[in-house]
Amino acid sequence: MENLDVMVLRTLRDWRAAGQRALLATVVRTWGSSPRPIGSIMALSETGAVVGSVSGGCIEDDLIYRFTQAYSGQGEDRHIPSGAPGFVKYGISADEAHRFGLPCGGTLELLLEYDPDAAQLAALVMALEDGQLMQRTVRLADGAVTLAQASAPEELTVSDTALVNTFGPEYRMLLIGAGQLTEYLATMALFSGFAVTVCDPREEYRGAWSVAGAKVVADMPDDVVAAFKPDRRSCVVALTHDPKLDDLALLEALKTDAFYVGAIGSRRNNDARHARMAEHFDQTEQDLKRLRGPIGIYIGSKTPPEIAVSVMAEILAVKNGVTLPRDMDVAQAKNDRAVPANDPGALVCGVPRTQR
Repeated sequence: MENLDVMVLRTLRDWRAAGQRALLATVVRTWGSSPRPIGSIMALSETGAVVGSVSGGCIEDDLIYRFTQAYSGQGEDRHIPSGAPGFVKYGISADEAHRFGLPCGGTLELLLEYDPDAAQLAALVMALEDGQLMQRTVRLADGAVTLAQASAPEELTVSDTALVNTFGPEYRMLLIGAGQLTEYLATMALFSGFAVTVCDPREEYRGAWSVAGAKVVADMPDDVVAAFKPDRRSCVVALTHDPKLDDLALLEALKTDAFYVGAIGSRRNNDARHARMAEHFDQTEQDLKRLRGPIGIYIGSKTPPEIAVSVMAEILAVKNGVTLPRDMDVAQAKNDRAVPANDPGALVCGVPRTQR
């Protein structure tokens, strides 16, 4: 699956180019719990078609009811208006929060843009498809839009005069090795919105590859990393267990802005990897600080699909800026697993089983 924002903007572009009236809704503020983060977008066509999401579905239903004839049900003149953008809030009262499915009394505010310009949308989509990071500024007085290339991702901002939102190209994942674990991880990455490239010079592994949608290349991994040009929306994961394939690729990736660089293997394998890189490539521990290993959140798994779940979860957490507990929790979790379940003195969440 492609980047959701690009999909929304491309669909909205097509609606407007075909002469359909449409609106673009953007989450600009939230209070308390919110089902979607600030910056989330959705588009609504005059036909009632929706792409994207600003909630779990209830707010989308309300917008359809407000702005399309098909859902009015009472002969009322419901249509997408013209003119300057407008703000709308949901979940202000407890009743509204319950009605619109907002958790824990959450509140969110949307900016609604009516009939966005088709040419501006086409220019934005073209830039995103070309891999550019773009800043879109909407003037609140009249809805006029200006586009500019951005140098770094930024959070959405809204003032009395303008909304500024940054849109980026797809997140990308480069996987070294085309084994079974890679197939599971590539599948999860694809439905999480990543563009996936798999590199393996070994024909016997490439020949068995079966995940549609992932690009497969046969060059040496370090050359592939250099050509891939990882940026802040990219991650590189080595999965072969073969130092001849993994090590040079990882060293090349560590020179880039990739938000995640990691390699499969146990703690012993990870220590051996660091030792090799220090001995043969003059790498210091500071140089290797960004190299993650063992990769994945510890969930006690040994099967390829479950290991892939743990790795994908860690990658998404790093992408989303979540700090993960590492060795402390892993050691405790392994200790807990080692205690027989029928041991009356075993601890569950720090409390003896006999006291629970």
